[in-house]
Amino acid sequence: MPAHDLPLLIDAARIAGRVATSFVGKTAQRWDKPDGAGPVTEADIAVNDLLSSTLRKARPDYGWLSEESEDTGERLGRDRVFIVDPIDGTRSFVEGSGTWAHSIAVAENGIVTAAVVYLPMRDKLYAAASGQGATLNGAPIRTSRKKSLHEATVLAARPALVAHHWKGRETPTFKRSYRPSLAYRLALVAEGRFEAMMTLRDSWEWDIAAGALIAAEAGGCAHDRTGKPLRFNNADPRLNGVVAGGGPVCAALIDALA
Repeated sequence: MPAHDLPLLIDAARIAGRVATSFVGKTAQRWDKPDGAGPVTEADIAVNDLLSSTLRKARPDYGWLSEESEDTGERLGRDRVFIVDPIDGTRSFVEGSGTWAHSIAVAENGIVTAAVVYLPMRDKLYAAASGQGATLNGAPIRTSRKKSLHEATVLAARPALVAHHWKGRETPTFKRSYRPSLAYRLALVAEGRFEAMMTLRDSWEWDIAAGALIAAEAGGCAHDRTGKPLRFNNADPRLNGVVAGGGPVCAALIDALA
């Protein structure tokens, strides 16, 4: 089944890229979501409509969870579900940056089985299916082989370094870098350009699902902040943070967290 779904996700992502790039980020109509949930643009809605129509028509028995669709809970009765962020990194899109992405995944009984993260402005398409490895534009990718956390570069927002998050209130030594899109952070870790990524806040499934499988299939690990496996299609579609990376560095991060 993963091999059956992956070509569908790849085709849908490329079409989504053409739709999104037909809008001009800085001039696309935008508004703010209620309760400080961040911005949304007409491009987000157009891509969501396109993906919903394309994917659900192809797999009418799959459920649907998307940042830009009302969640009715109907998906909870389905064995398989699409988990979609039409544009991950909307602020980057609005600013005219190229680091926003389409994040598309299929989860079966809580486990992601096929995934795509596509950055149309950079022509970077990351893909994975269970047991088949991960690729970037068709070429295999692997996580970093560095073993020492002290030598690692970790993608994380600055608040993750606050001392109270760490055992003994002592932040371990590593180099920090940052990208706004969580899906892209996970993909960069899968590519081996960074040793690990983490976010310690509750994280929406649609930000994480695709990138987590890509990182895992590239030889890394992807867990919640306590080291537990990630499970998807939850009634409350939020995860307890995410830590992902090459095995030794990922394990060292989780061990150091309070």
